Amino acid sequence: MNYLELQQEELEVLESIYVGDDCFKKISDTTFQYKCGEDGTSHSLLIEISWGEKYPDEVPCINLDAFYNNHLEKQCKDFLFQQIKEKSDEMLGCAMTYTLFEWVKENIGMLMVYQPTTVLVPVTAEPEVENIKEDNSKQEKQCEVKKKKEQLTKNQKKKLFDRVGNQGEIVRGSNWVDVIKHLSQTGNKLHTN
Repeated sequence: MNYLELQQEELEVLESIYVGDDCFKKISDTTFQYKCGEDGTSHSLLIEISWGEKYPDEVPCINLDAFYNNHLEKQCKDFLFQQIKEKSDEMLGCAMTYTLFEWVKENIGMLMVYQPTTVLVPVTAEPEVENIKEDNSKQEKQCEVKKKKEQLTKNQKKKLFDRVGNQGEIVRGSNWVDVIKHLSQTGNKLHTN
């Protein structure tokens, strides 16, 4: 069999195994993603595997740079990459995508040894599909998004304090309308001849 036939056979196997599994995503006929770990925790990750022309006789490209993995510490990412690479080196010549996904899923505790345990804010949108980056040096870079805290002027702070008081709650009756004053301004429209 040539490489294309081997890849086509493995593709069919992957599609039949992972049918209905929301953690598995087929990006193309040679690129696949799998989400391992419990969503919303720091011990979850998205692994992307992409086959080259000579796969399975060459190690697939392993990508951990997806947006979903931004919470991973650099040391943890490096360790994960090293462990997955070693496992794939052991399996050269064999169809290994399913085995790598399952191995990461089963050993996530050991693989996340350098990741602190925290609960993350749930992601409401689907993670974006990331293109594979051939240069693994980019894996060392992580982006931090900093949110700027809203600054109020002295006048805005005074108005807010007058409205909510020192308890932080709106004072009862502060937004009530004086009925008599309101009626005197609108006039009496009931007596029309």
